[in-house]
Amino acid sequence: MTHSLGGARVALLEARRESELASLVRRHGGDPVCVPALREIERDCRDEADRGIDAIGRTGAVVVLATGVGLDLWLAAAKDLGRAVEVRQGLSRATVVCRGPKPVAVLKREGLVAHVRAPPPHTTVELLGALEDVEVRDRDVVFVHDGGGTRIVPEALLRRGARLVEIEPYAWALPKEIAPLEDLVRSMVTGGVDAVAITTQVQAKHLFDVAAGIGERLPLLEALRARVIVAAVGPTCARTLEALGAPPHVVPDQSKMGPLVLALARYIGSRR
Repeated sequence: MTHSLGGARVALLEARRESELASLVRRHGGDPVCVPALREIERDCRDEADRGIDAIGRTGAVVVLATGVGLDLWLAAAKDLGRAVEVRQGLSRATVVCRGPKPVAVLKREGLVAHVRAPPPHTTVELLGALEDVEVRDRDVVFVHDGGGTRIVPEALLRRGARLVEIEPYAWALPKEIAPLEDLVRSMVTGGVDAVAITTQVQAKHLFDVAAGIGERLPLLEALRARVIVAAVGPTCARTLEALGAPPHVVPDQSKMGPLVLALARYIGSRR
């Protein structure tokens, strides 16, 4: 059975992969409204990268990768420091734990391997579960953050006795120009958008921050509860939306863009 979005106007808040998600929406008969809710800011992480390279050079080291982009930036920082060979050697000897498929792909490209992989849907919960069988007490552990900078995993590692080095290669910030996002909020409130697809928790937070800044937080909440269909890519986004007061109508079984759009199309089809 073919499922269609039936011409629905779907707001997309992606920054990196907007074109891919927009193409999926069009392929399923929807009209994508693309307004990035965040931008990626690279941090000067050379000092952190340096300490991380020292750490993985020691026996029994563990590396925990929450992000593929972060690993790429760590490798780039190592090259700038003249330590590209050392970081590769360290990664080849350390026990490497990956949250999702993106750092696994970067490792594979570099001829390196992931020893432990968190299972789908690749949230913090699954990563913590995967780490339970990895010995970290009195060992050097390098944690490479994603842009969200969550403290949950680092604090869990510290409680277990790890000697922790954290690397934060980038952070998520609001777009430089927030007027398009303000206009999107108004459009959601006034009926110009049929659905919104949330693919990171930061998108949801920024959407509500911008709405609050123009005095539209409560009207936005009302629209998301009553009329605009809210789709979350996975349980982490879903929990954030619930905490913000807008529980999603759609959460796919697989935390990927394709299943997200397909689940949204099914939901819309079931309402016709």
